[in-house]
Amino acid sequence: MPDIAGRYDVAILGGGITGLTLALQLKRTDPDLEVTVIERKQHPVPEAAHKVGESSVEVQAHYLRDVLGLEEHLTHDQLHKFGLRMFFSHEGNAEIAHRVEYGQIAAAPLPSYQLDRGRLENHLGELITEHGVRFAHGKVLGAELAEDGSDHVVEVQDDDGTRRIAARWVVDATGRAALLKRKLELAKPVAHRANSVWFRIAHPVDVQGWSTDEAWQERVCDGQRRLSTNHLMGPGYWVWLIPLASGSTSVGIVAEDSAHSFQDFNTLDRALAWLDAHEPQCAAEVRAHSEKIQDFRVMKDYAYSCQQVYSENRWCLTGEAGVSIDPLYSSGGDLMAISNGLITDLVTRDRRGEDIEDIAAAHNQVYLVLSDIWLVAYENQYPLMGNPKVMVAKVVWDTIIYWAVPGLLFFHDKLRRLGDSPRAFGNLQRTWELHTRVQQFLREWHAVDCEPAADTFADPYSLLDWIVDLHNGMAAGLPDEELEDQFTKNVILLEQLAGQLVITVIEQLEARGGAQEQIDKWRSDELLQEVVERFREYESINPIDSAWITLGSEAAAVGS
Repeated sequence: MPDIAGRYDVAILGGGITGLTLALQLKRTDPDLEVTVIERKQHPVPEAAHKVGESSVEVQAHYLRDVLGLEEHLTHDQLHKFGLRMFFSHEGNAEIAHRVEYGQIAAAPLPSYQLDRGRLENHLGELITEHGVRFAHGKVLGAELAEDGSDHVVEVQDDDGTRRIAARWVVDATGRAALLKRKLELAKPVAHRANSVWFRIAHPVDVQGWSTDEAWQERVCDGQRRLSTNHLMGPGYWVWLIPLASGSTSVGIVAEDSAHSFQDFNTLDRALAWLDAHEPQCAAEVRAHSEKIQDFRVMKDYAYSCQQVYSENRWCLTGEAGVSIDPLYSSGGDLMAISNGLITDLVTRDRRGEDIEDIAAAHNQVYLVLSDIWLVAYENQYPLMGNPKVMVAKVVWDTIIYWAVPGLLFFHDKLRRLGDSPRAFGNLQRTWELHTRVQQFLREWHAVDCEPAADTFADPYSLLDWIVDLHNGMAAGLPDEELEDQFTKNVILLEQLAGQLVITVIEQLEARGGAQEQIDKWRSDELLQEVVERFREYESINPIDSAWITLGSEAAAVGS
């Protein structure tokens, strides 16, 4: 190939957080790999007003801290996150102290972080260069993918003109540009329809200052609400408030299209007016410092999936170049971490001379099943955001399933080996089945029980005293056989919790009267009856407080 300007083992198209972290993971795994990252934006990039995806949760935090060795940067140059915190709508949202609040009162055992993306990506850019990655500025014009085992060819335009490079592996990390997905026609639409806008403001927006109620002020005893990822929740929408280490605050509006027209908040003036109407305390603080607003960005119809992300022909899609779900639980960073790990496994296996056809198919199935598990937590669920009782139960369920399944498997580096274990993969499929039916049940419950609530605080660690053990269990470092046993126990726990949810909701509705038609449907549902029986089987062995379903109030005695 006389016109080839350079040859690499891996060419990564896109140098945002996904491409940069993949390059670092590849070089830490095999320092002899020749890796290039091609990024169209010049470095250094601006701090604060750069990209969203600023709130991490446990999987991404473990990936950045432990897999990539970034603990010093995260500790000294980013912020420790004080968990997820939600405030549910109450009478115009004029007084935050009266809103149902979900969140922790003390730090969680396993840390996560608030990420200034510009600061992090600048650090990663320097770090991969130190590790021998060629970090090149340029625009990717196209890729010629070989199917005969020869190198792929990537065409790049930079300040010196156009050049072509050869690579055994090509990884698309171009985000929503999705170069390879478009080329290969792999797009897969999803039913979730929602839009988002956001801006950064050079001011520390602090919900703690929104009320003078002393009891509310003192409720959080060991931490600062400001350092949480704060979500202001309402019917069909939520607003994020994320503090950044540079001193700015990221503010975003996310709304389901059927409930809140994108046209109502798709400019800065409209977004501020929308906040005036729905979140007046937030709007007042932003308007008081409006001269410090640093940017304004929009994203319409942000959710999508993909038919295939990994190929035995040595191309991959990672991050938002493949799948984008929803920012509510900050799952984008987790999917990035999982995908990068599976790609690193494919590249290193191929380098050792292994036949990767079957393992590429297995990794593809694992990743897409996990992304579908995440998706069902959001699809058609935005109306629940205006129902505090149902939504708190949902968030607790979603958190438990996250720690019990993808969290446990990722921390133990099991996902890349899941195809070797029919038992573990069967448990993953059972999780998907359970999770899908529970999300449907939550919608059905919301439809027949949507009472207002106020002046209530729900700390997940207080509602379920054993939940901290589940949290710590992600990092237990179990050997494979014990890990498989723990995974099975976790799925049984999910079945028990699902059964408790069904029984408790039915008993509360019957005690109040009404909704009998829906109750009869639940009682005739085969899967729901399976989990009810599982609950009855294990309740005497492992009793669980139903407060997570009832906003902390005492439920009727479970027995029917």
